Amino acid sequence: MGKTKRQLHLNLFIMNVGHHEAAWRRPDAEPHRITDIRYFERLARIAEEAKFDSLFLADGLAVNKNIRHGGSVGLEPFTLLSALSAVTRHIGLIGTVSTTYNEPFHVARKFASLDHISGGRAGWNIVTSASPFEALNFNRDAHLEHGKRYERAREFLQVAKGLWDSWEDDALVLDKTSGIFADDRKVREIQHAGESFKVRGPLNVPRSPQGYPVLVQAGSSEDGKEFAAQHAEAIFTAQQTLEEAQRFYADVKARATRFGRNPEELKILPGICAVIGETESEAIEKERELNELTVPEYGLHQLSNMLGVDLYTYPLDGPLPELPPAESINGNRSRFQLVVDLAQREELTIRQLLHRLAGGRGHRTFAGTAVQVADQLEAWFVSGGSDGFNVMPPYLPGGLEEFARLVIPELQRRGLFRTEYAGRTLREHLGLPRPANSFSEVTTSRSIAGL
Repeated sequence: MGKTKRQLHLNLFIMNVGHHEAAWRRPDAEPHRITDIRYFERLARIAEEAKFDSLFLADGLAVNKNIRHGGSVGLEPFTLLSALSAVTRHIGLIGTVSTTYNEPFHVARKFASLDHISGGRAGWNIVTSASPFEALNFNRDAHLEHGKRYERAREFLQVAKGLWDSWEDDALVLDKTSGIFADDRKVREIQHAGESFKVRGPLNVPRSPQGYPVLVQAGSSEDGKEFAAQHAEAIFTAQQTLEEAQRFYADVKARATRFGRNPEELKILPGICAVIGETESEAIEKERELNELTVPEYGLHQLSNMLGVDLYTYPLDGPLPELPPAESINGNRSRFQLVVDLAQREELTIRQLLHRLAGGRGHRTFAGTAVQVADQLEAWFVSGGSDGFNVMPPYLPGGLEEFARLVIPELQRRGLFRTEYAGRTLREHLGLPRPANSFSEVTTSRSIAGL
């Protein structure tokens, strides 16, 4: 038997009415529907019909000060994903949850519940919160330092895994005759006592279909890469060039190997924000029209926060001013470096940089035909730059409909993407194993029976 041909993985990143910051201003946009479940049901169905591996919801825990001209506001991920699980059967459902401003028991319980509700399709995008505004909503005067956030994240995930393992797969007996509901020897306390958390357990939800939700991570700083290499099963990353993507891919896969992991069980998915046209000139014109709808004040606020410098006093058609070193940034360090490198490499003015970031916030943007988009995706995939892509339509639902109608069939014709789902769980879509229960064989944790 020959080895099955490698195929790429595609995740749909849903961002309200689209990823371009001016998408809500398009004449055909319906921004009033960002709290309408029927709108999201339509997007989920389109993605599932196109055979996407998964869909993904970002999340933040604060309203930024630039809400006057736009902003990422909307429904809470667990609530929305649970509703979407009822109108889909196969597509994975990935939600973003911060380890900085949550508690492990809450998060473990919610993801176990979502995995049961969806029949094994849950995924967790683990973030440490880059925005300092979030701290002000959670009894803090200042954002936790970058390294401390990752220390907390490691312990948070350790606790969550312990809670998911606190029930063995066969702990539920449900014997009506004997009156035995559960084998209490297989339901265990985890007795965790660490730097940030003290949790007894067990979880009050039985072990879910996937064991754990698929663990996703989205940071590309040194701390982020180490965390991903040790724990993540998929990475949402931002890369601007194939060379950058290849370096990141090789680096993280090598780190995973160093942690004793199979690098094939860590899927690297760079973001792609593609403006698609029937012709290249049509696509470029679409992109130009979107950029003309941007409000410079909005982009300047975003970019100033990202770079740690107030850019309002500098000319839009001039270069970036001198910037602080990356290690002084307490937000998203990897995105800071990506943007600085992009501006310097292409000698962009501030205005040009704002337009480049308007569609993907640092993720790769591309305007072209479906064939040209497919060419780009294939080149990165076969050249060691990715295992697939985090698809970020610039406007919704139209951008998703165009990708599903034009790009997906082109990838399928090339044998690069599935034509049908082969499994039911997100782990099966991604070719990931179901994690073993750490308590199943040898454990020092106390069972309920031992109380």
